[in-house]
Amino acid sequence: MPKTGRSASRQAPNYVPNATPPPRVPPSPRRRVAASPRPAGVYSFSGASIPSHLETIAIPIAQDNSSSPVNRLGTDLTNLLTDRFVDRTSLSLTTDDSGADALLAARIQRYTNEPTGVSGDERATTNEVTLQITVRYVDQKKDEELVNQTFRGAASYDPAEAGLEGERQAARNALENAADDIFSTATSNW
Repeated sequence: MPKTGRSASRQAPNYVPNATPPPRVPPSPRRRVAASPRPAGVYSFSGASIPSHLETIAIPIAQDNSSSPVNRLGTDLTNLLTDRFVDRTSLSLTTDDSGADALLAARIQRYTNEPTGVSGDERATTNEVTLQITVRYVDQKKDEELVNQTFRGAASYDPAEAGLEGERQAARNALENAADDIFSTATSNW
């Protein structure tokens, strides 16, 4: 019998050594449907539609042209976009920008951190981190630009309580918000 890391005294009260395990129940039909491959050109379970002729996507590291004090914003945005486009659709990621069926290029243009709430003694009680991100999304098989627009992501934090770590977390939350908007816009245009 394989060891489970538990001592005999910590095992469940109904534990019977060398007992036959219960019969394996086959997956329900619902599970089979969810696990079956999606037909080409159909909606994914996230509601994102993908044309049948698109199979691969390239997402180069997002350029960070902002003056952000927060490191790795470009890499973090790229990871968030990759998670959404690869995990929530039938697209496969490729590093071949020119050979991919679709290309998603993002650039962080602006980063601001401004007070949005002030106390009676004129101290900031709430700051908002805002990111401005330009995105170009191209169907390279049809040589068609699907999205070319600027997105905004924002999140607030308490500078007195959270300090620099609060700003970093707000920047990450702003990236999440922007990535959601980018994904939603890109996959709803088809």
